[in-house]
Amino acid sequence: MNAVSKSLPGILLCVAVTLVAIALQALEVLFVGQPYLEALVLAIIIGVVIRTLWTPGPLFEPGIQFSAKLLLEFAVVLLGASISASMVAELGLVLVVGIAAVVVISLVVSFVICRSLGLPQRTAILIACGNSICGNSAIAAVAPVIGADSEDVASSIAFTAVLGVITVLLLPLLVPVLALSLTQYGVLAGLTVYAVPQVLAATLPIGALSNQIGTVVKLVRVLMLGPVVLLLSLFARRLTNATAPTDTRPASGDRLGLFELVPWFIIGFLLVATLRSLGLVSLVLIAPLASIASVLTTISMAALGLGVDVRVVAKAGLPVTASVTLSLIVLGVISYGLIVASGV
Repeated sequence: MNAVSKSLPGILLCVAVTLVAIALQALEVLFVGQPYLEALVLAIIIGVVIRTLWTPGPLFEPGIQFSAKLLLEFAVVLLGASISASMVAELGLVLVVGIAAVVVISLVVSFVICRSLGLPQRTAILIACGNSICGNSAIAAVAPVIGADSEDVASSIAFTAVLGVITVLLLPLLVPVLALSLTQYGVLAGLTVYAVPQVLAATLPIGALSNQIGTVVKLVRVLMLGPVVLLLSLFARRLTNATAPTDTRPASGDRLGLFELVPWFIIGFLLVATLRSLGLVSLVLIAPLASIASVLTTISMAALGLGVDVRVVAKAGLPVTASVTLSLIVLGVISYGLIVASGV
């Protein structure tokens, strides 16, 4: 059984959930005139409900993982066709510097919160980086640098997986509460949502402009991972050598590869966006590519829901739960402060 046939059952399950979500959205439009819950959001909710009632077995797991990861990352690459250098320039130097400042402040505050709640130092660093930069990708990149063991990584990732879904579902509700414009919401989503692909799910239901702005802002935030990992590799050596288990300490000659510092789909996104900026992507293709990205994202959100067991929240433990939640709230407050201060 090759990789394609192994993945097919899980992919078909995700597609089935997606079709149900699209049908429910169509019913919303039919009966109330507009979709209060977009197919993206419905796909996540349906997936979570299914996972809570039934755990997909090994037959479905490869396809669910493929849909949740590779399909979503490919959607991000396609989204690059909707972004140009002029859009980044329109953010302005003040906002770009502000994004970097938000990341730094969030790192410090999140670390202090974690340590105040009694979490070990390595776990606190992992949660702070995951919360402030790009969720599980940041945790995975930072873990070997600081000598984190599997238990540290598992406890950090477990809750961020659940909280990431909750953030995608609840963040759009702030648009009417805070009277956010499409641009403001895009900035807020880009600064607070954990992963680049999740920015699509959080912003597409609100509008194309929010989606574009959110993706660019998030991209700037993700690019902070390189400098942060570099600094940690310099300042965390004492922590690693003193407290990490022998088998988890990085060898003195180890180097993180390019794709560990910057995920491949971010590089792909940048390349496609560069082609768009140079006028090498036909304007006729932009809308179809955006539609394909939207469909792939919806399928991936179904997979994300199918892969999240809400019961892991209890298993993560109260200190981790409180730390990640408080850190995210602080990040949201800081991000909103940047929006107000910069006059976006």
